[in-house]
Amino acid sequence: MAADFYAALGVSRDASTEEIQQAYRKLARRYHPDVNADPAAEDRFKEINEAYQVLADPETRARYDRFGPDFRQIPEEMAGQWAGAGRAGAGSGTVHFGDDAGFDFDDLFGGLFGAGAGRMPGADQEAELVLGVEDAYRGGKRRVTVSGRGGRDYDVTIPPGVTDGQRIRLPGQGGQGRGGPAGDLYLRVRIAPHPRYRLDGRDIHVVLPLAPWEAALGAGVPITTPGGEVKVRVPPGTSSGRRLRLRGEGLPNPRGTPGDLYAEARISVPAKTSRRERELFEELAAASNFDPRRTS
Repeated sequence: MAADFYAALGVSRDASTEEIQQAYRKLARRYHPDVNADPAAEDRFKEINEAYQVLADPETRARYDRFGPDFRQIPEEMAGQWAGAGRAGAGSGTVHFGDDAGFDFDDLFGGLFGAGAGRMPGADQEAELVLGVEDAYRGGKRRVTVSGRGGRDYDVTIPPGVTDGQRIRLPGQGGQGRGGPAGDLYLRVRIAPHPRYRLDGRDIHVVLPLAPWEAALGAGVPITTPGGEVKVRVPPGTSSGRRLRLRGEGLPNPRGTPGDLYAEARISVPAKTSRRERELFEELAAASNFDPRRTS
């Protein structure tokens, strides 16, 4: 059966772009292979990524709504002139193209564009490339499987510090021409949700767990980043919620200033204490006049 991208994301056909984004993020967190070990999760993850890649782009979504799941077979420059042919078909306004479509492509091309349409360049196409935060940080050459292209593999050079929404061009890997050159394939990068890191452009946000004494006295503590382990200096008197900025430790930028890493302090206490630890905490409670609930 042909894919229903709206059903894949669990949204209605009149869903807003924001609703589509929310549905994608919710499903991506659930089915990403890094957090879901179910063998079927990877296929489901590819399915929702393909659906999101199509529906998140207004132009691509409009073509999908008009031509159905086979919309990629329609070159970009021809889509507008095929609109009438689509409405002349089934009552839904959707035309499906395939081996059993019931008509000849040459006849249709000829009828629409005349005998001079024998040579036509292939259409540029777009697919989604899902990357982990670490892969986006490091970049490099790797062989990747692209969702929305039948699981086909490509050799791709990923720029270090590639950001969500950025496009990578693969010349000649798009739609096949009709007597002309093939189009290009553009891979639109989507950064998968990560259990530790949150991205904001090139800036990376991460939680920094601290022991009470580290927060009170100050300390130099290690923190793991996509680029490796670095040490962050925690000032004395740091409270939960305070953000510590590590300049230049965000996503790299080959053409400019790299992003920053923001470590948000979160004070943790031991779930269980030894006898000696409890004695020390009791001594501190007796000696200290600090009241965290006092506002002045």
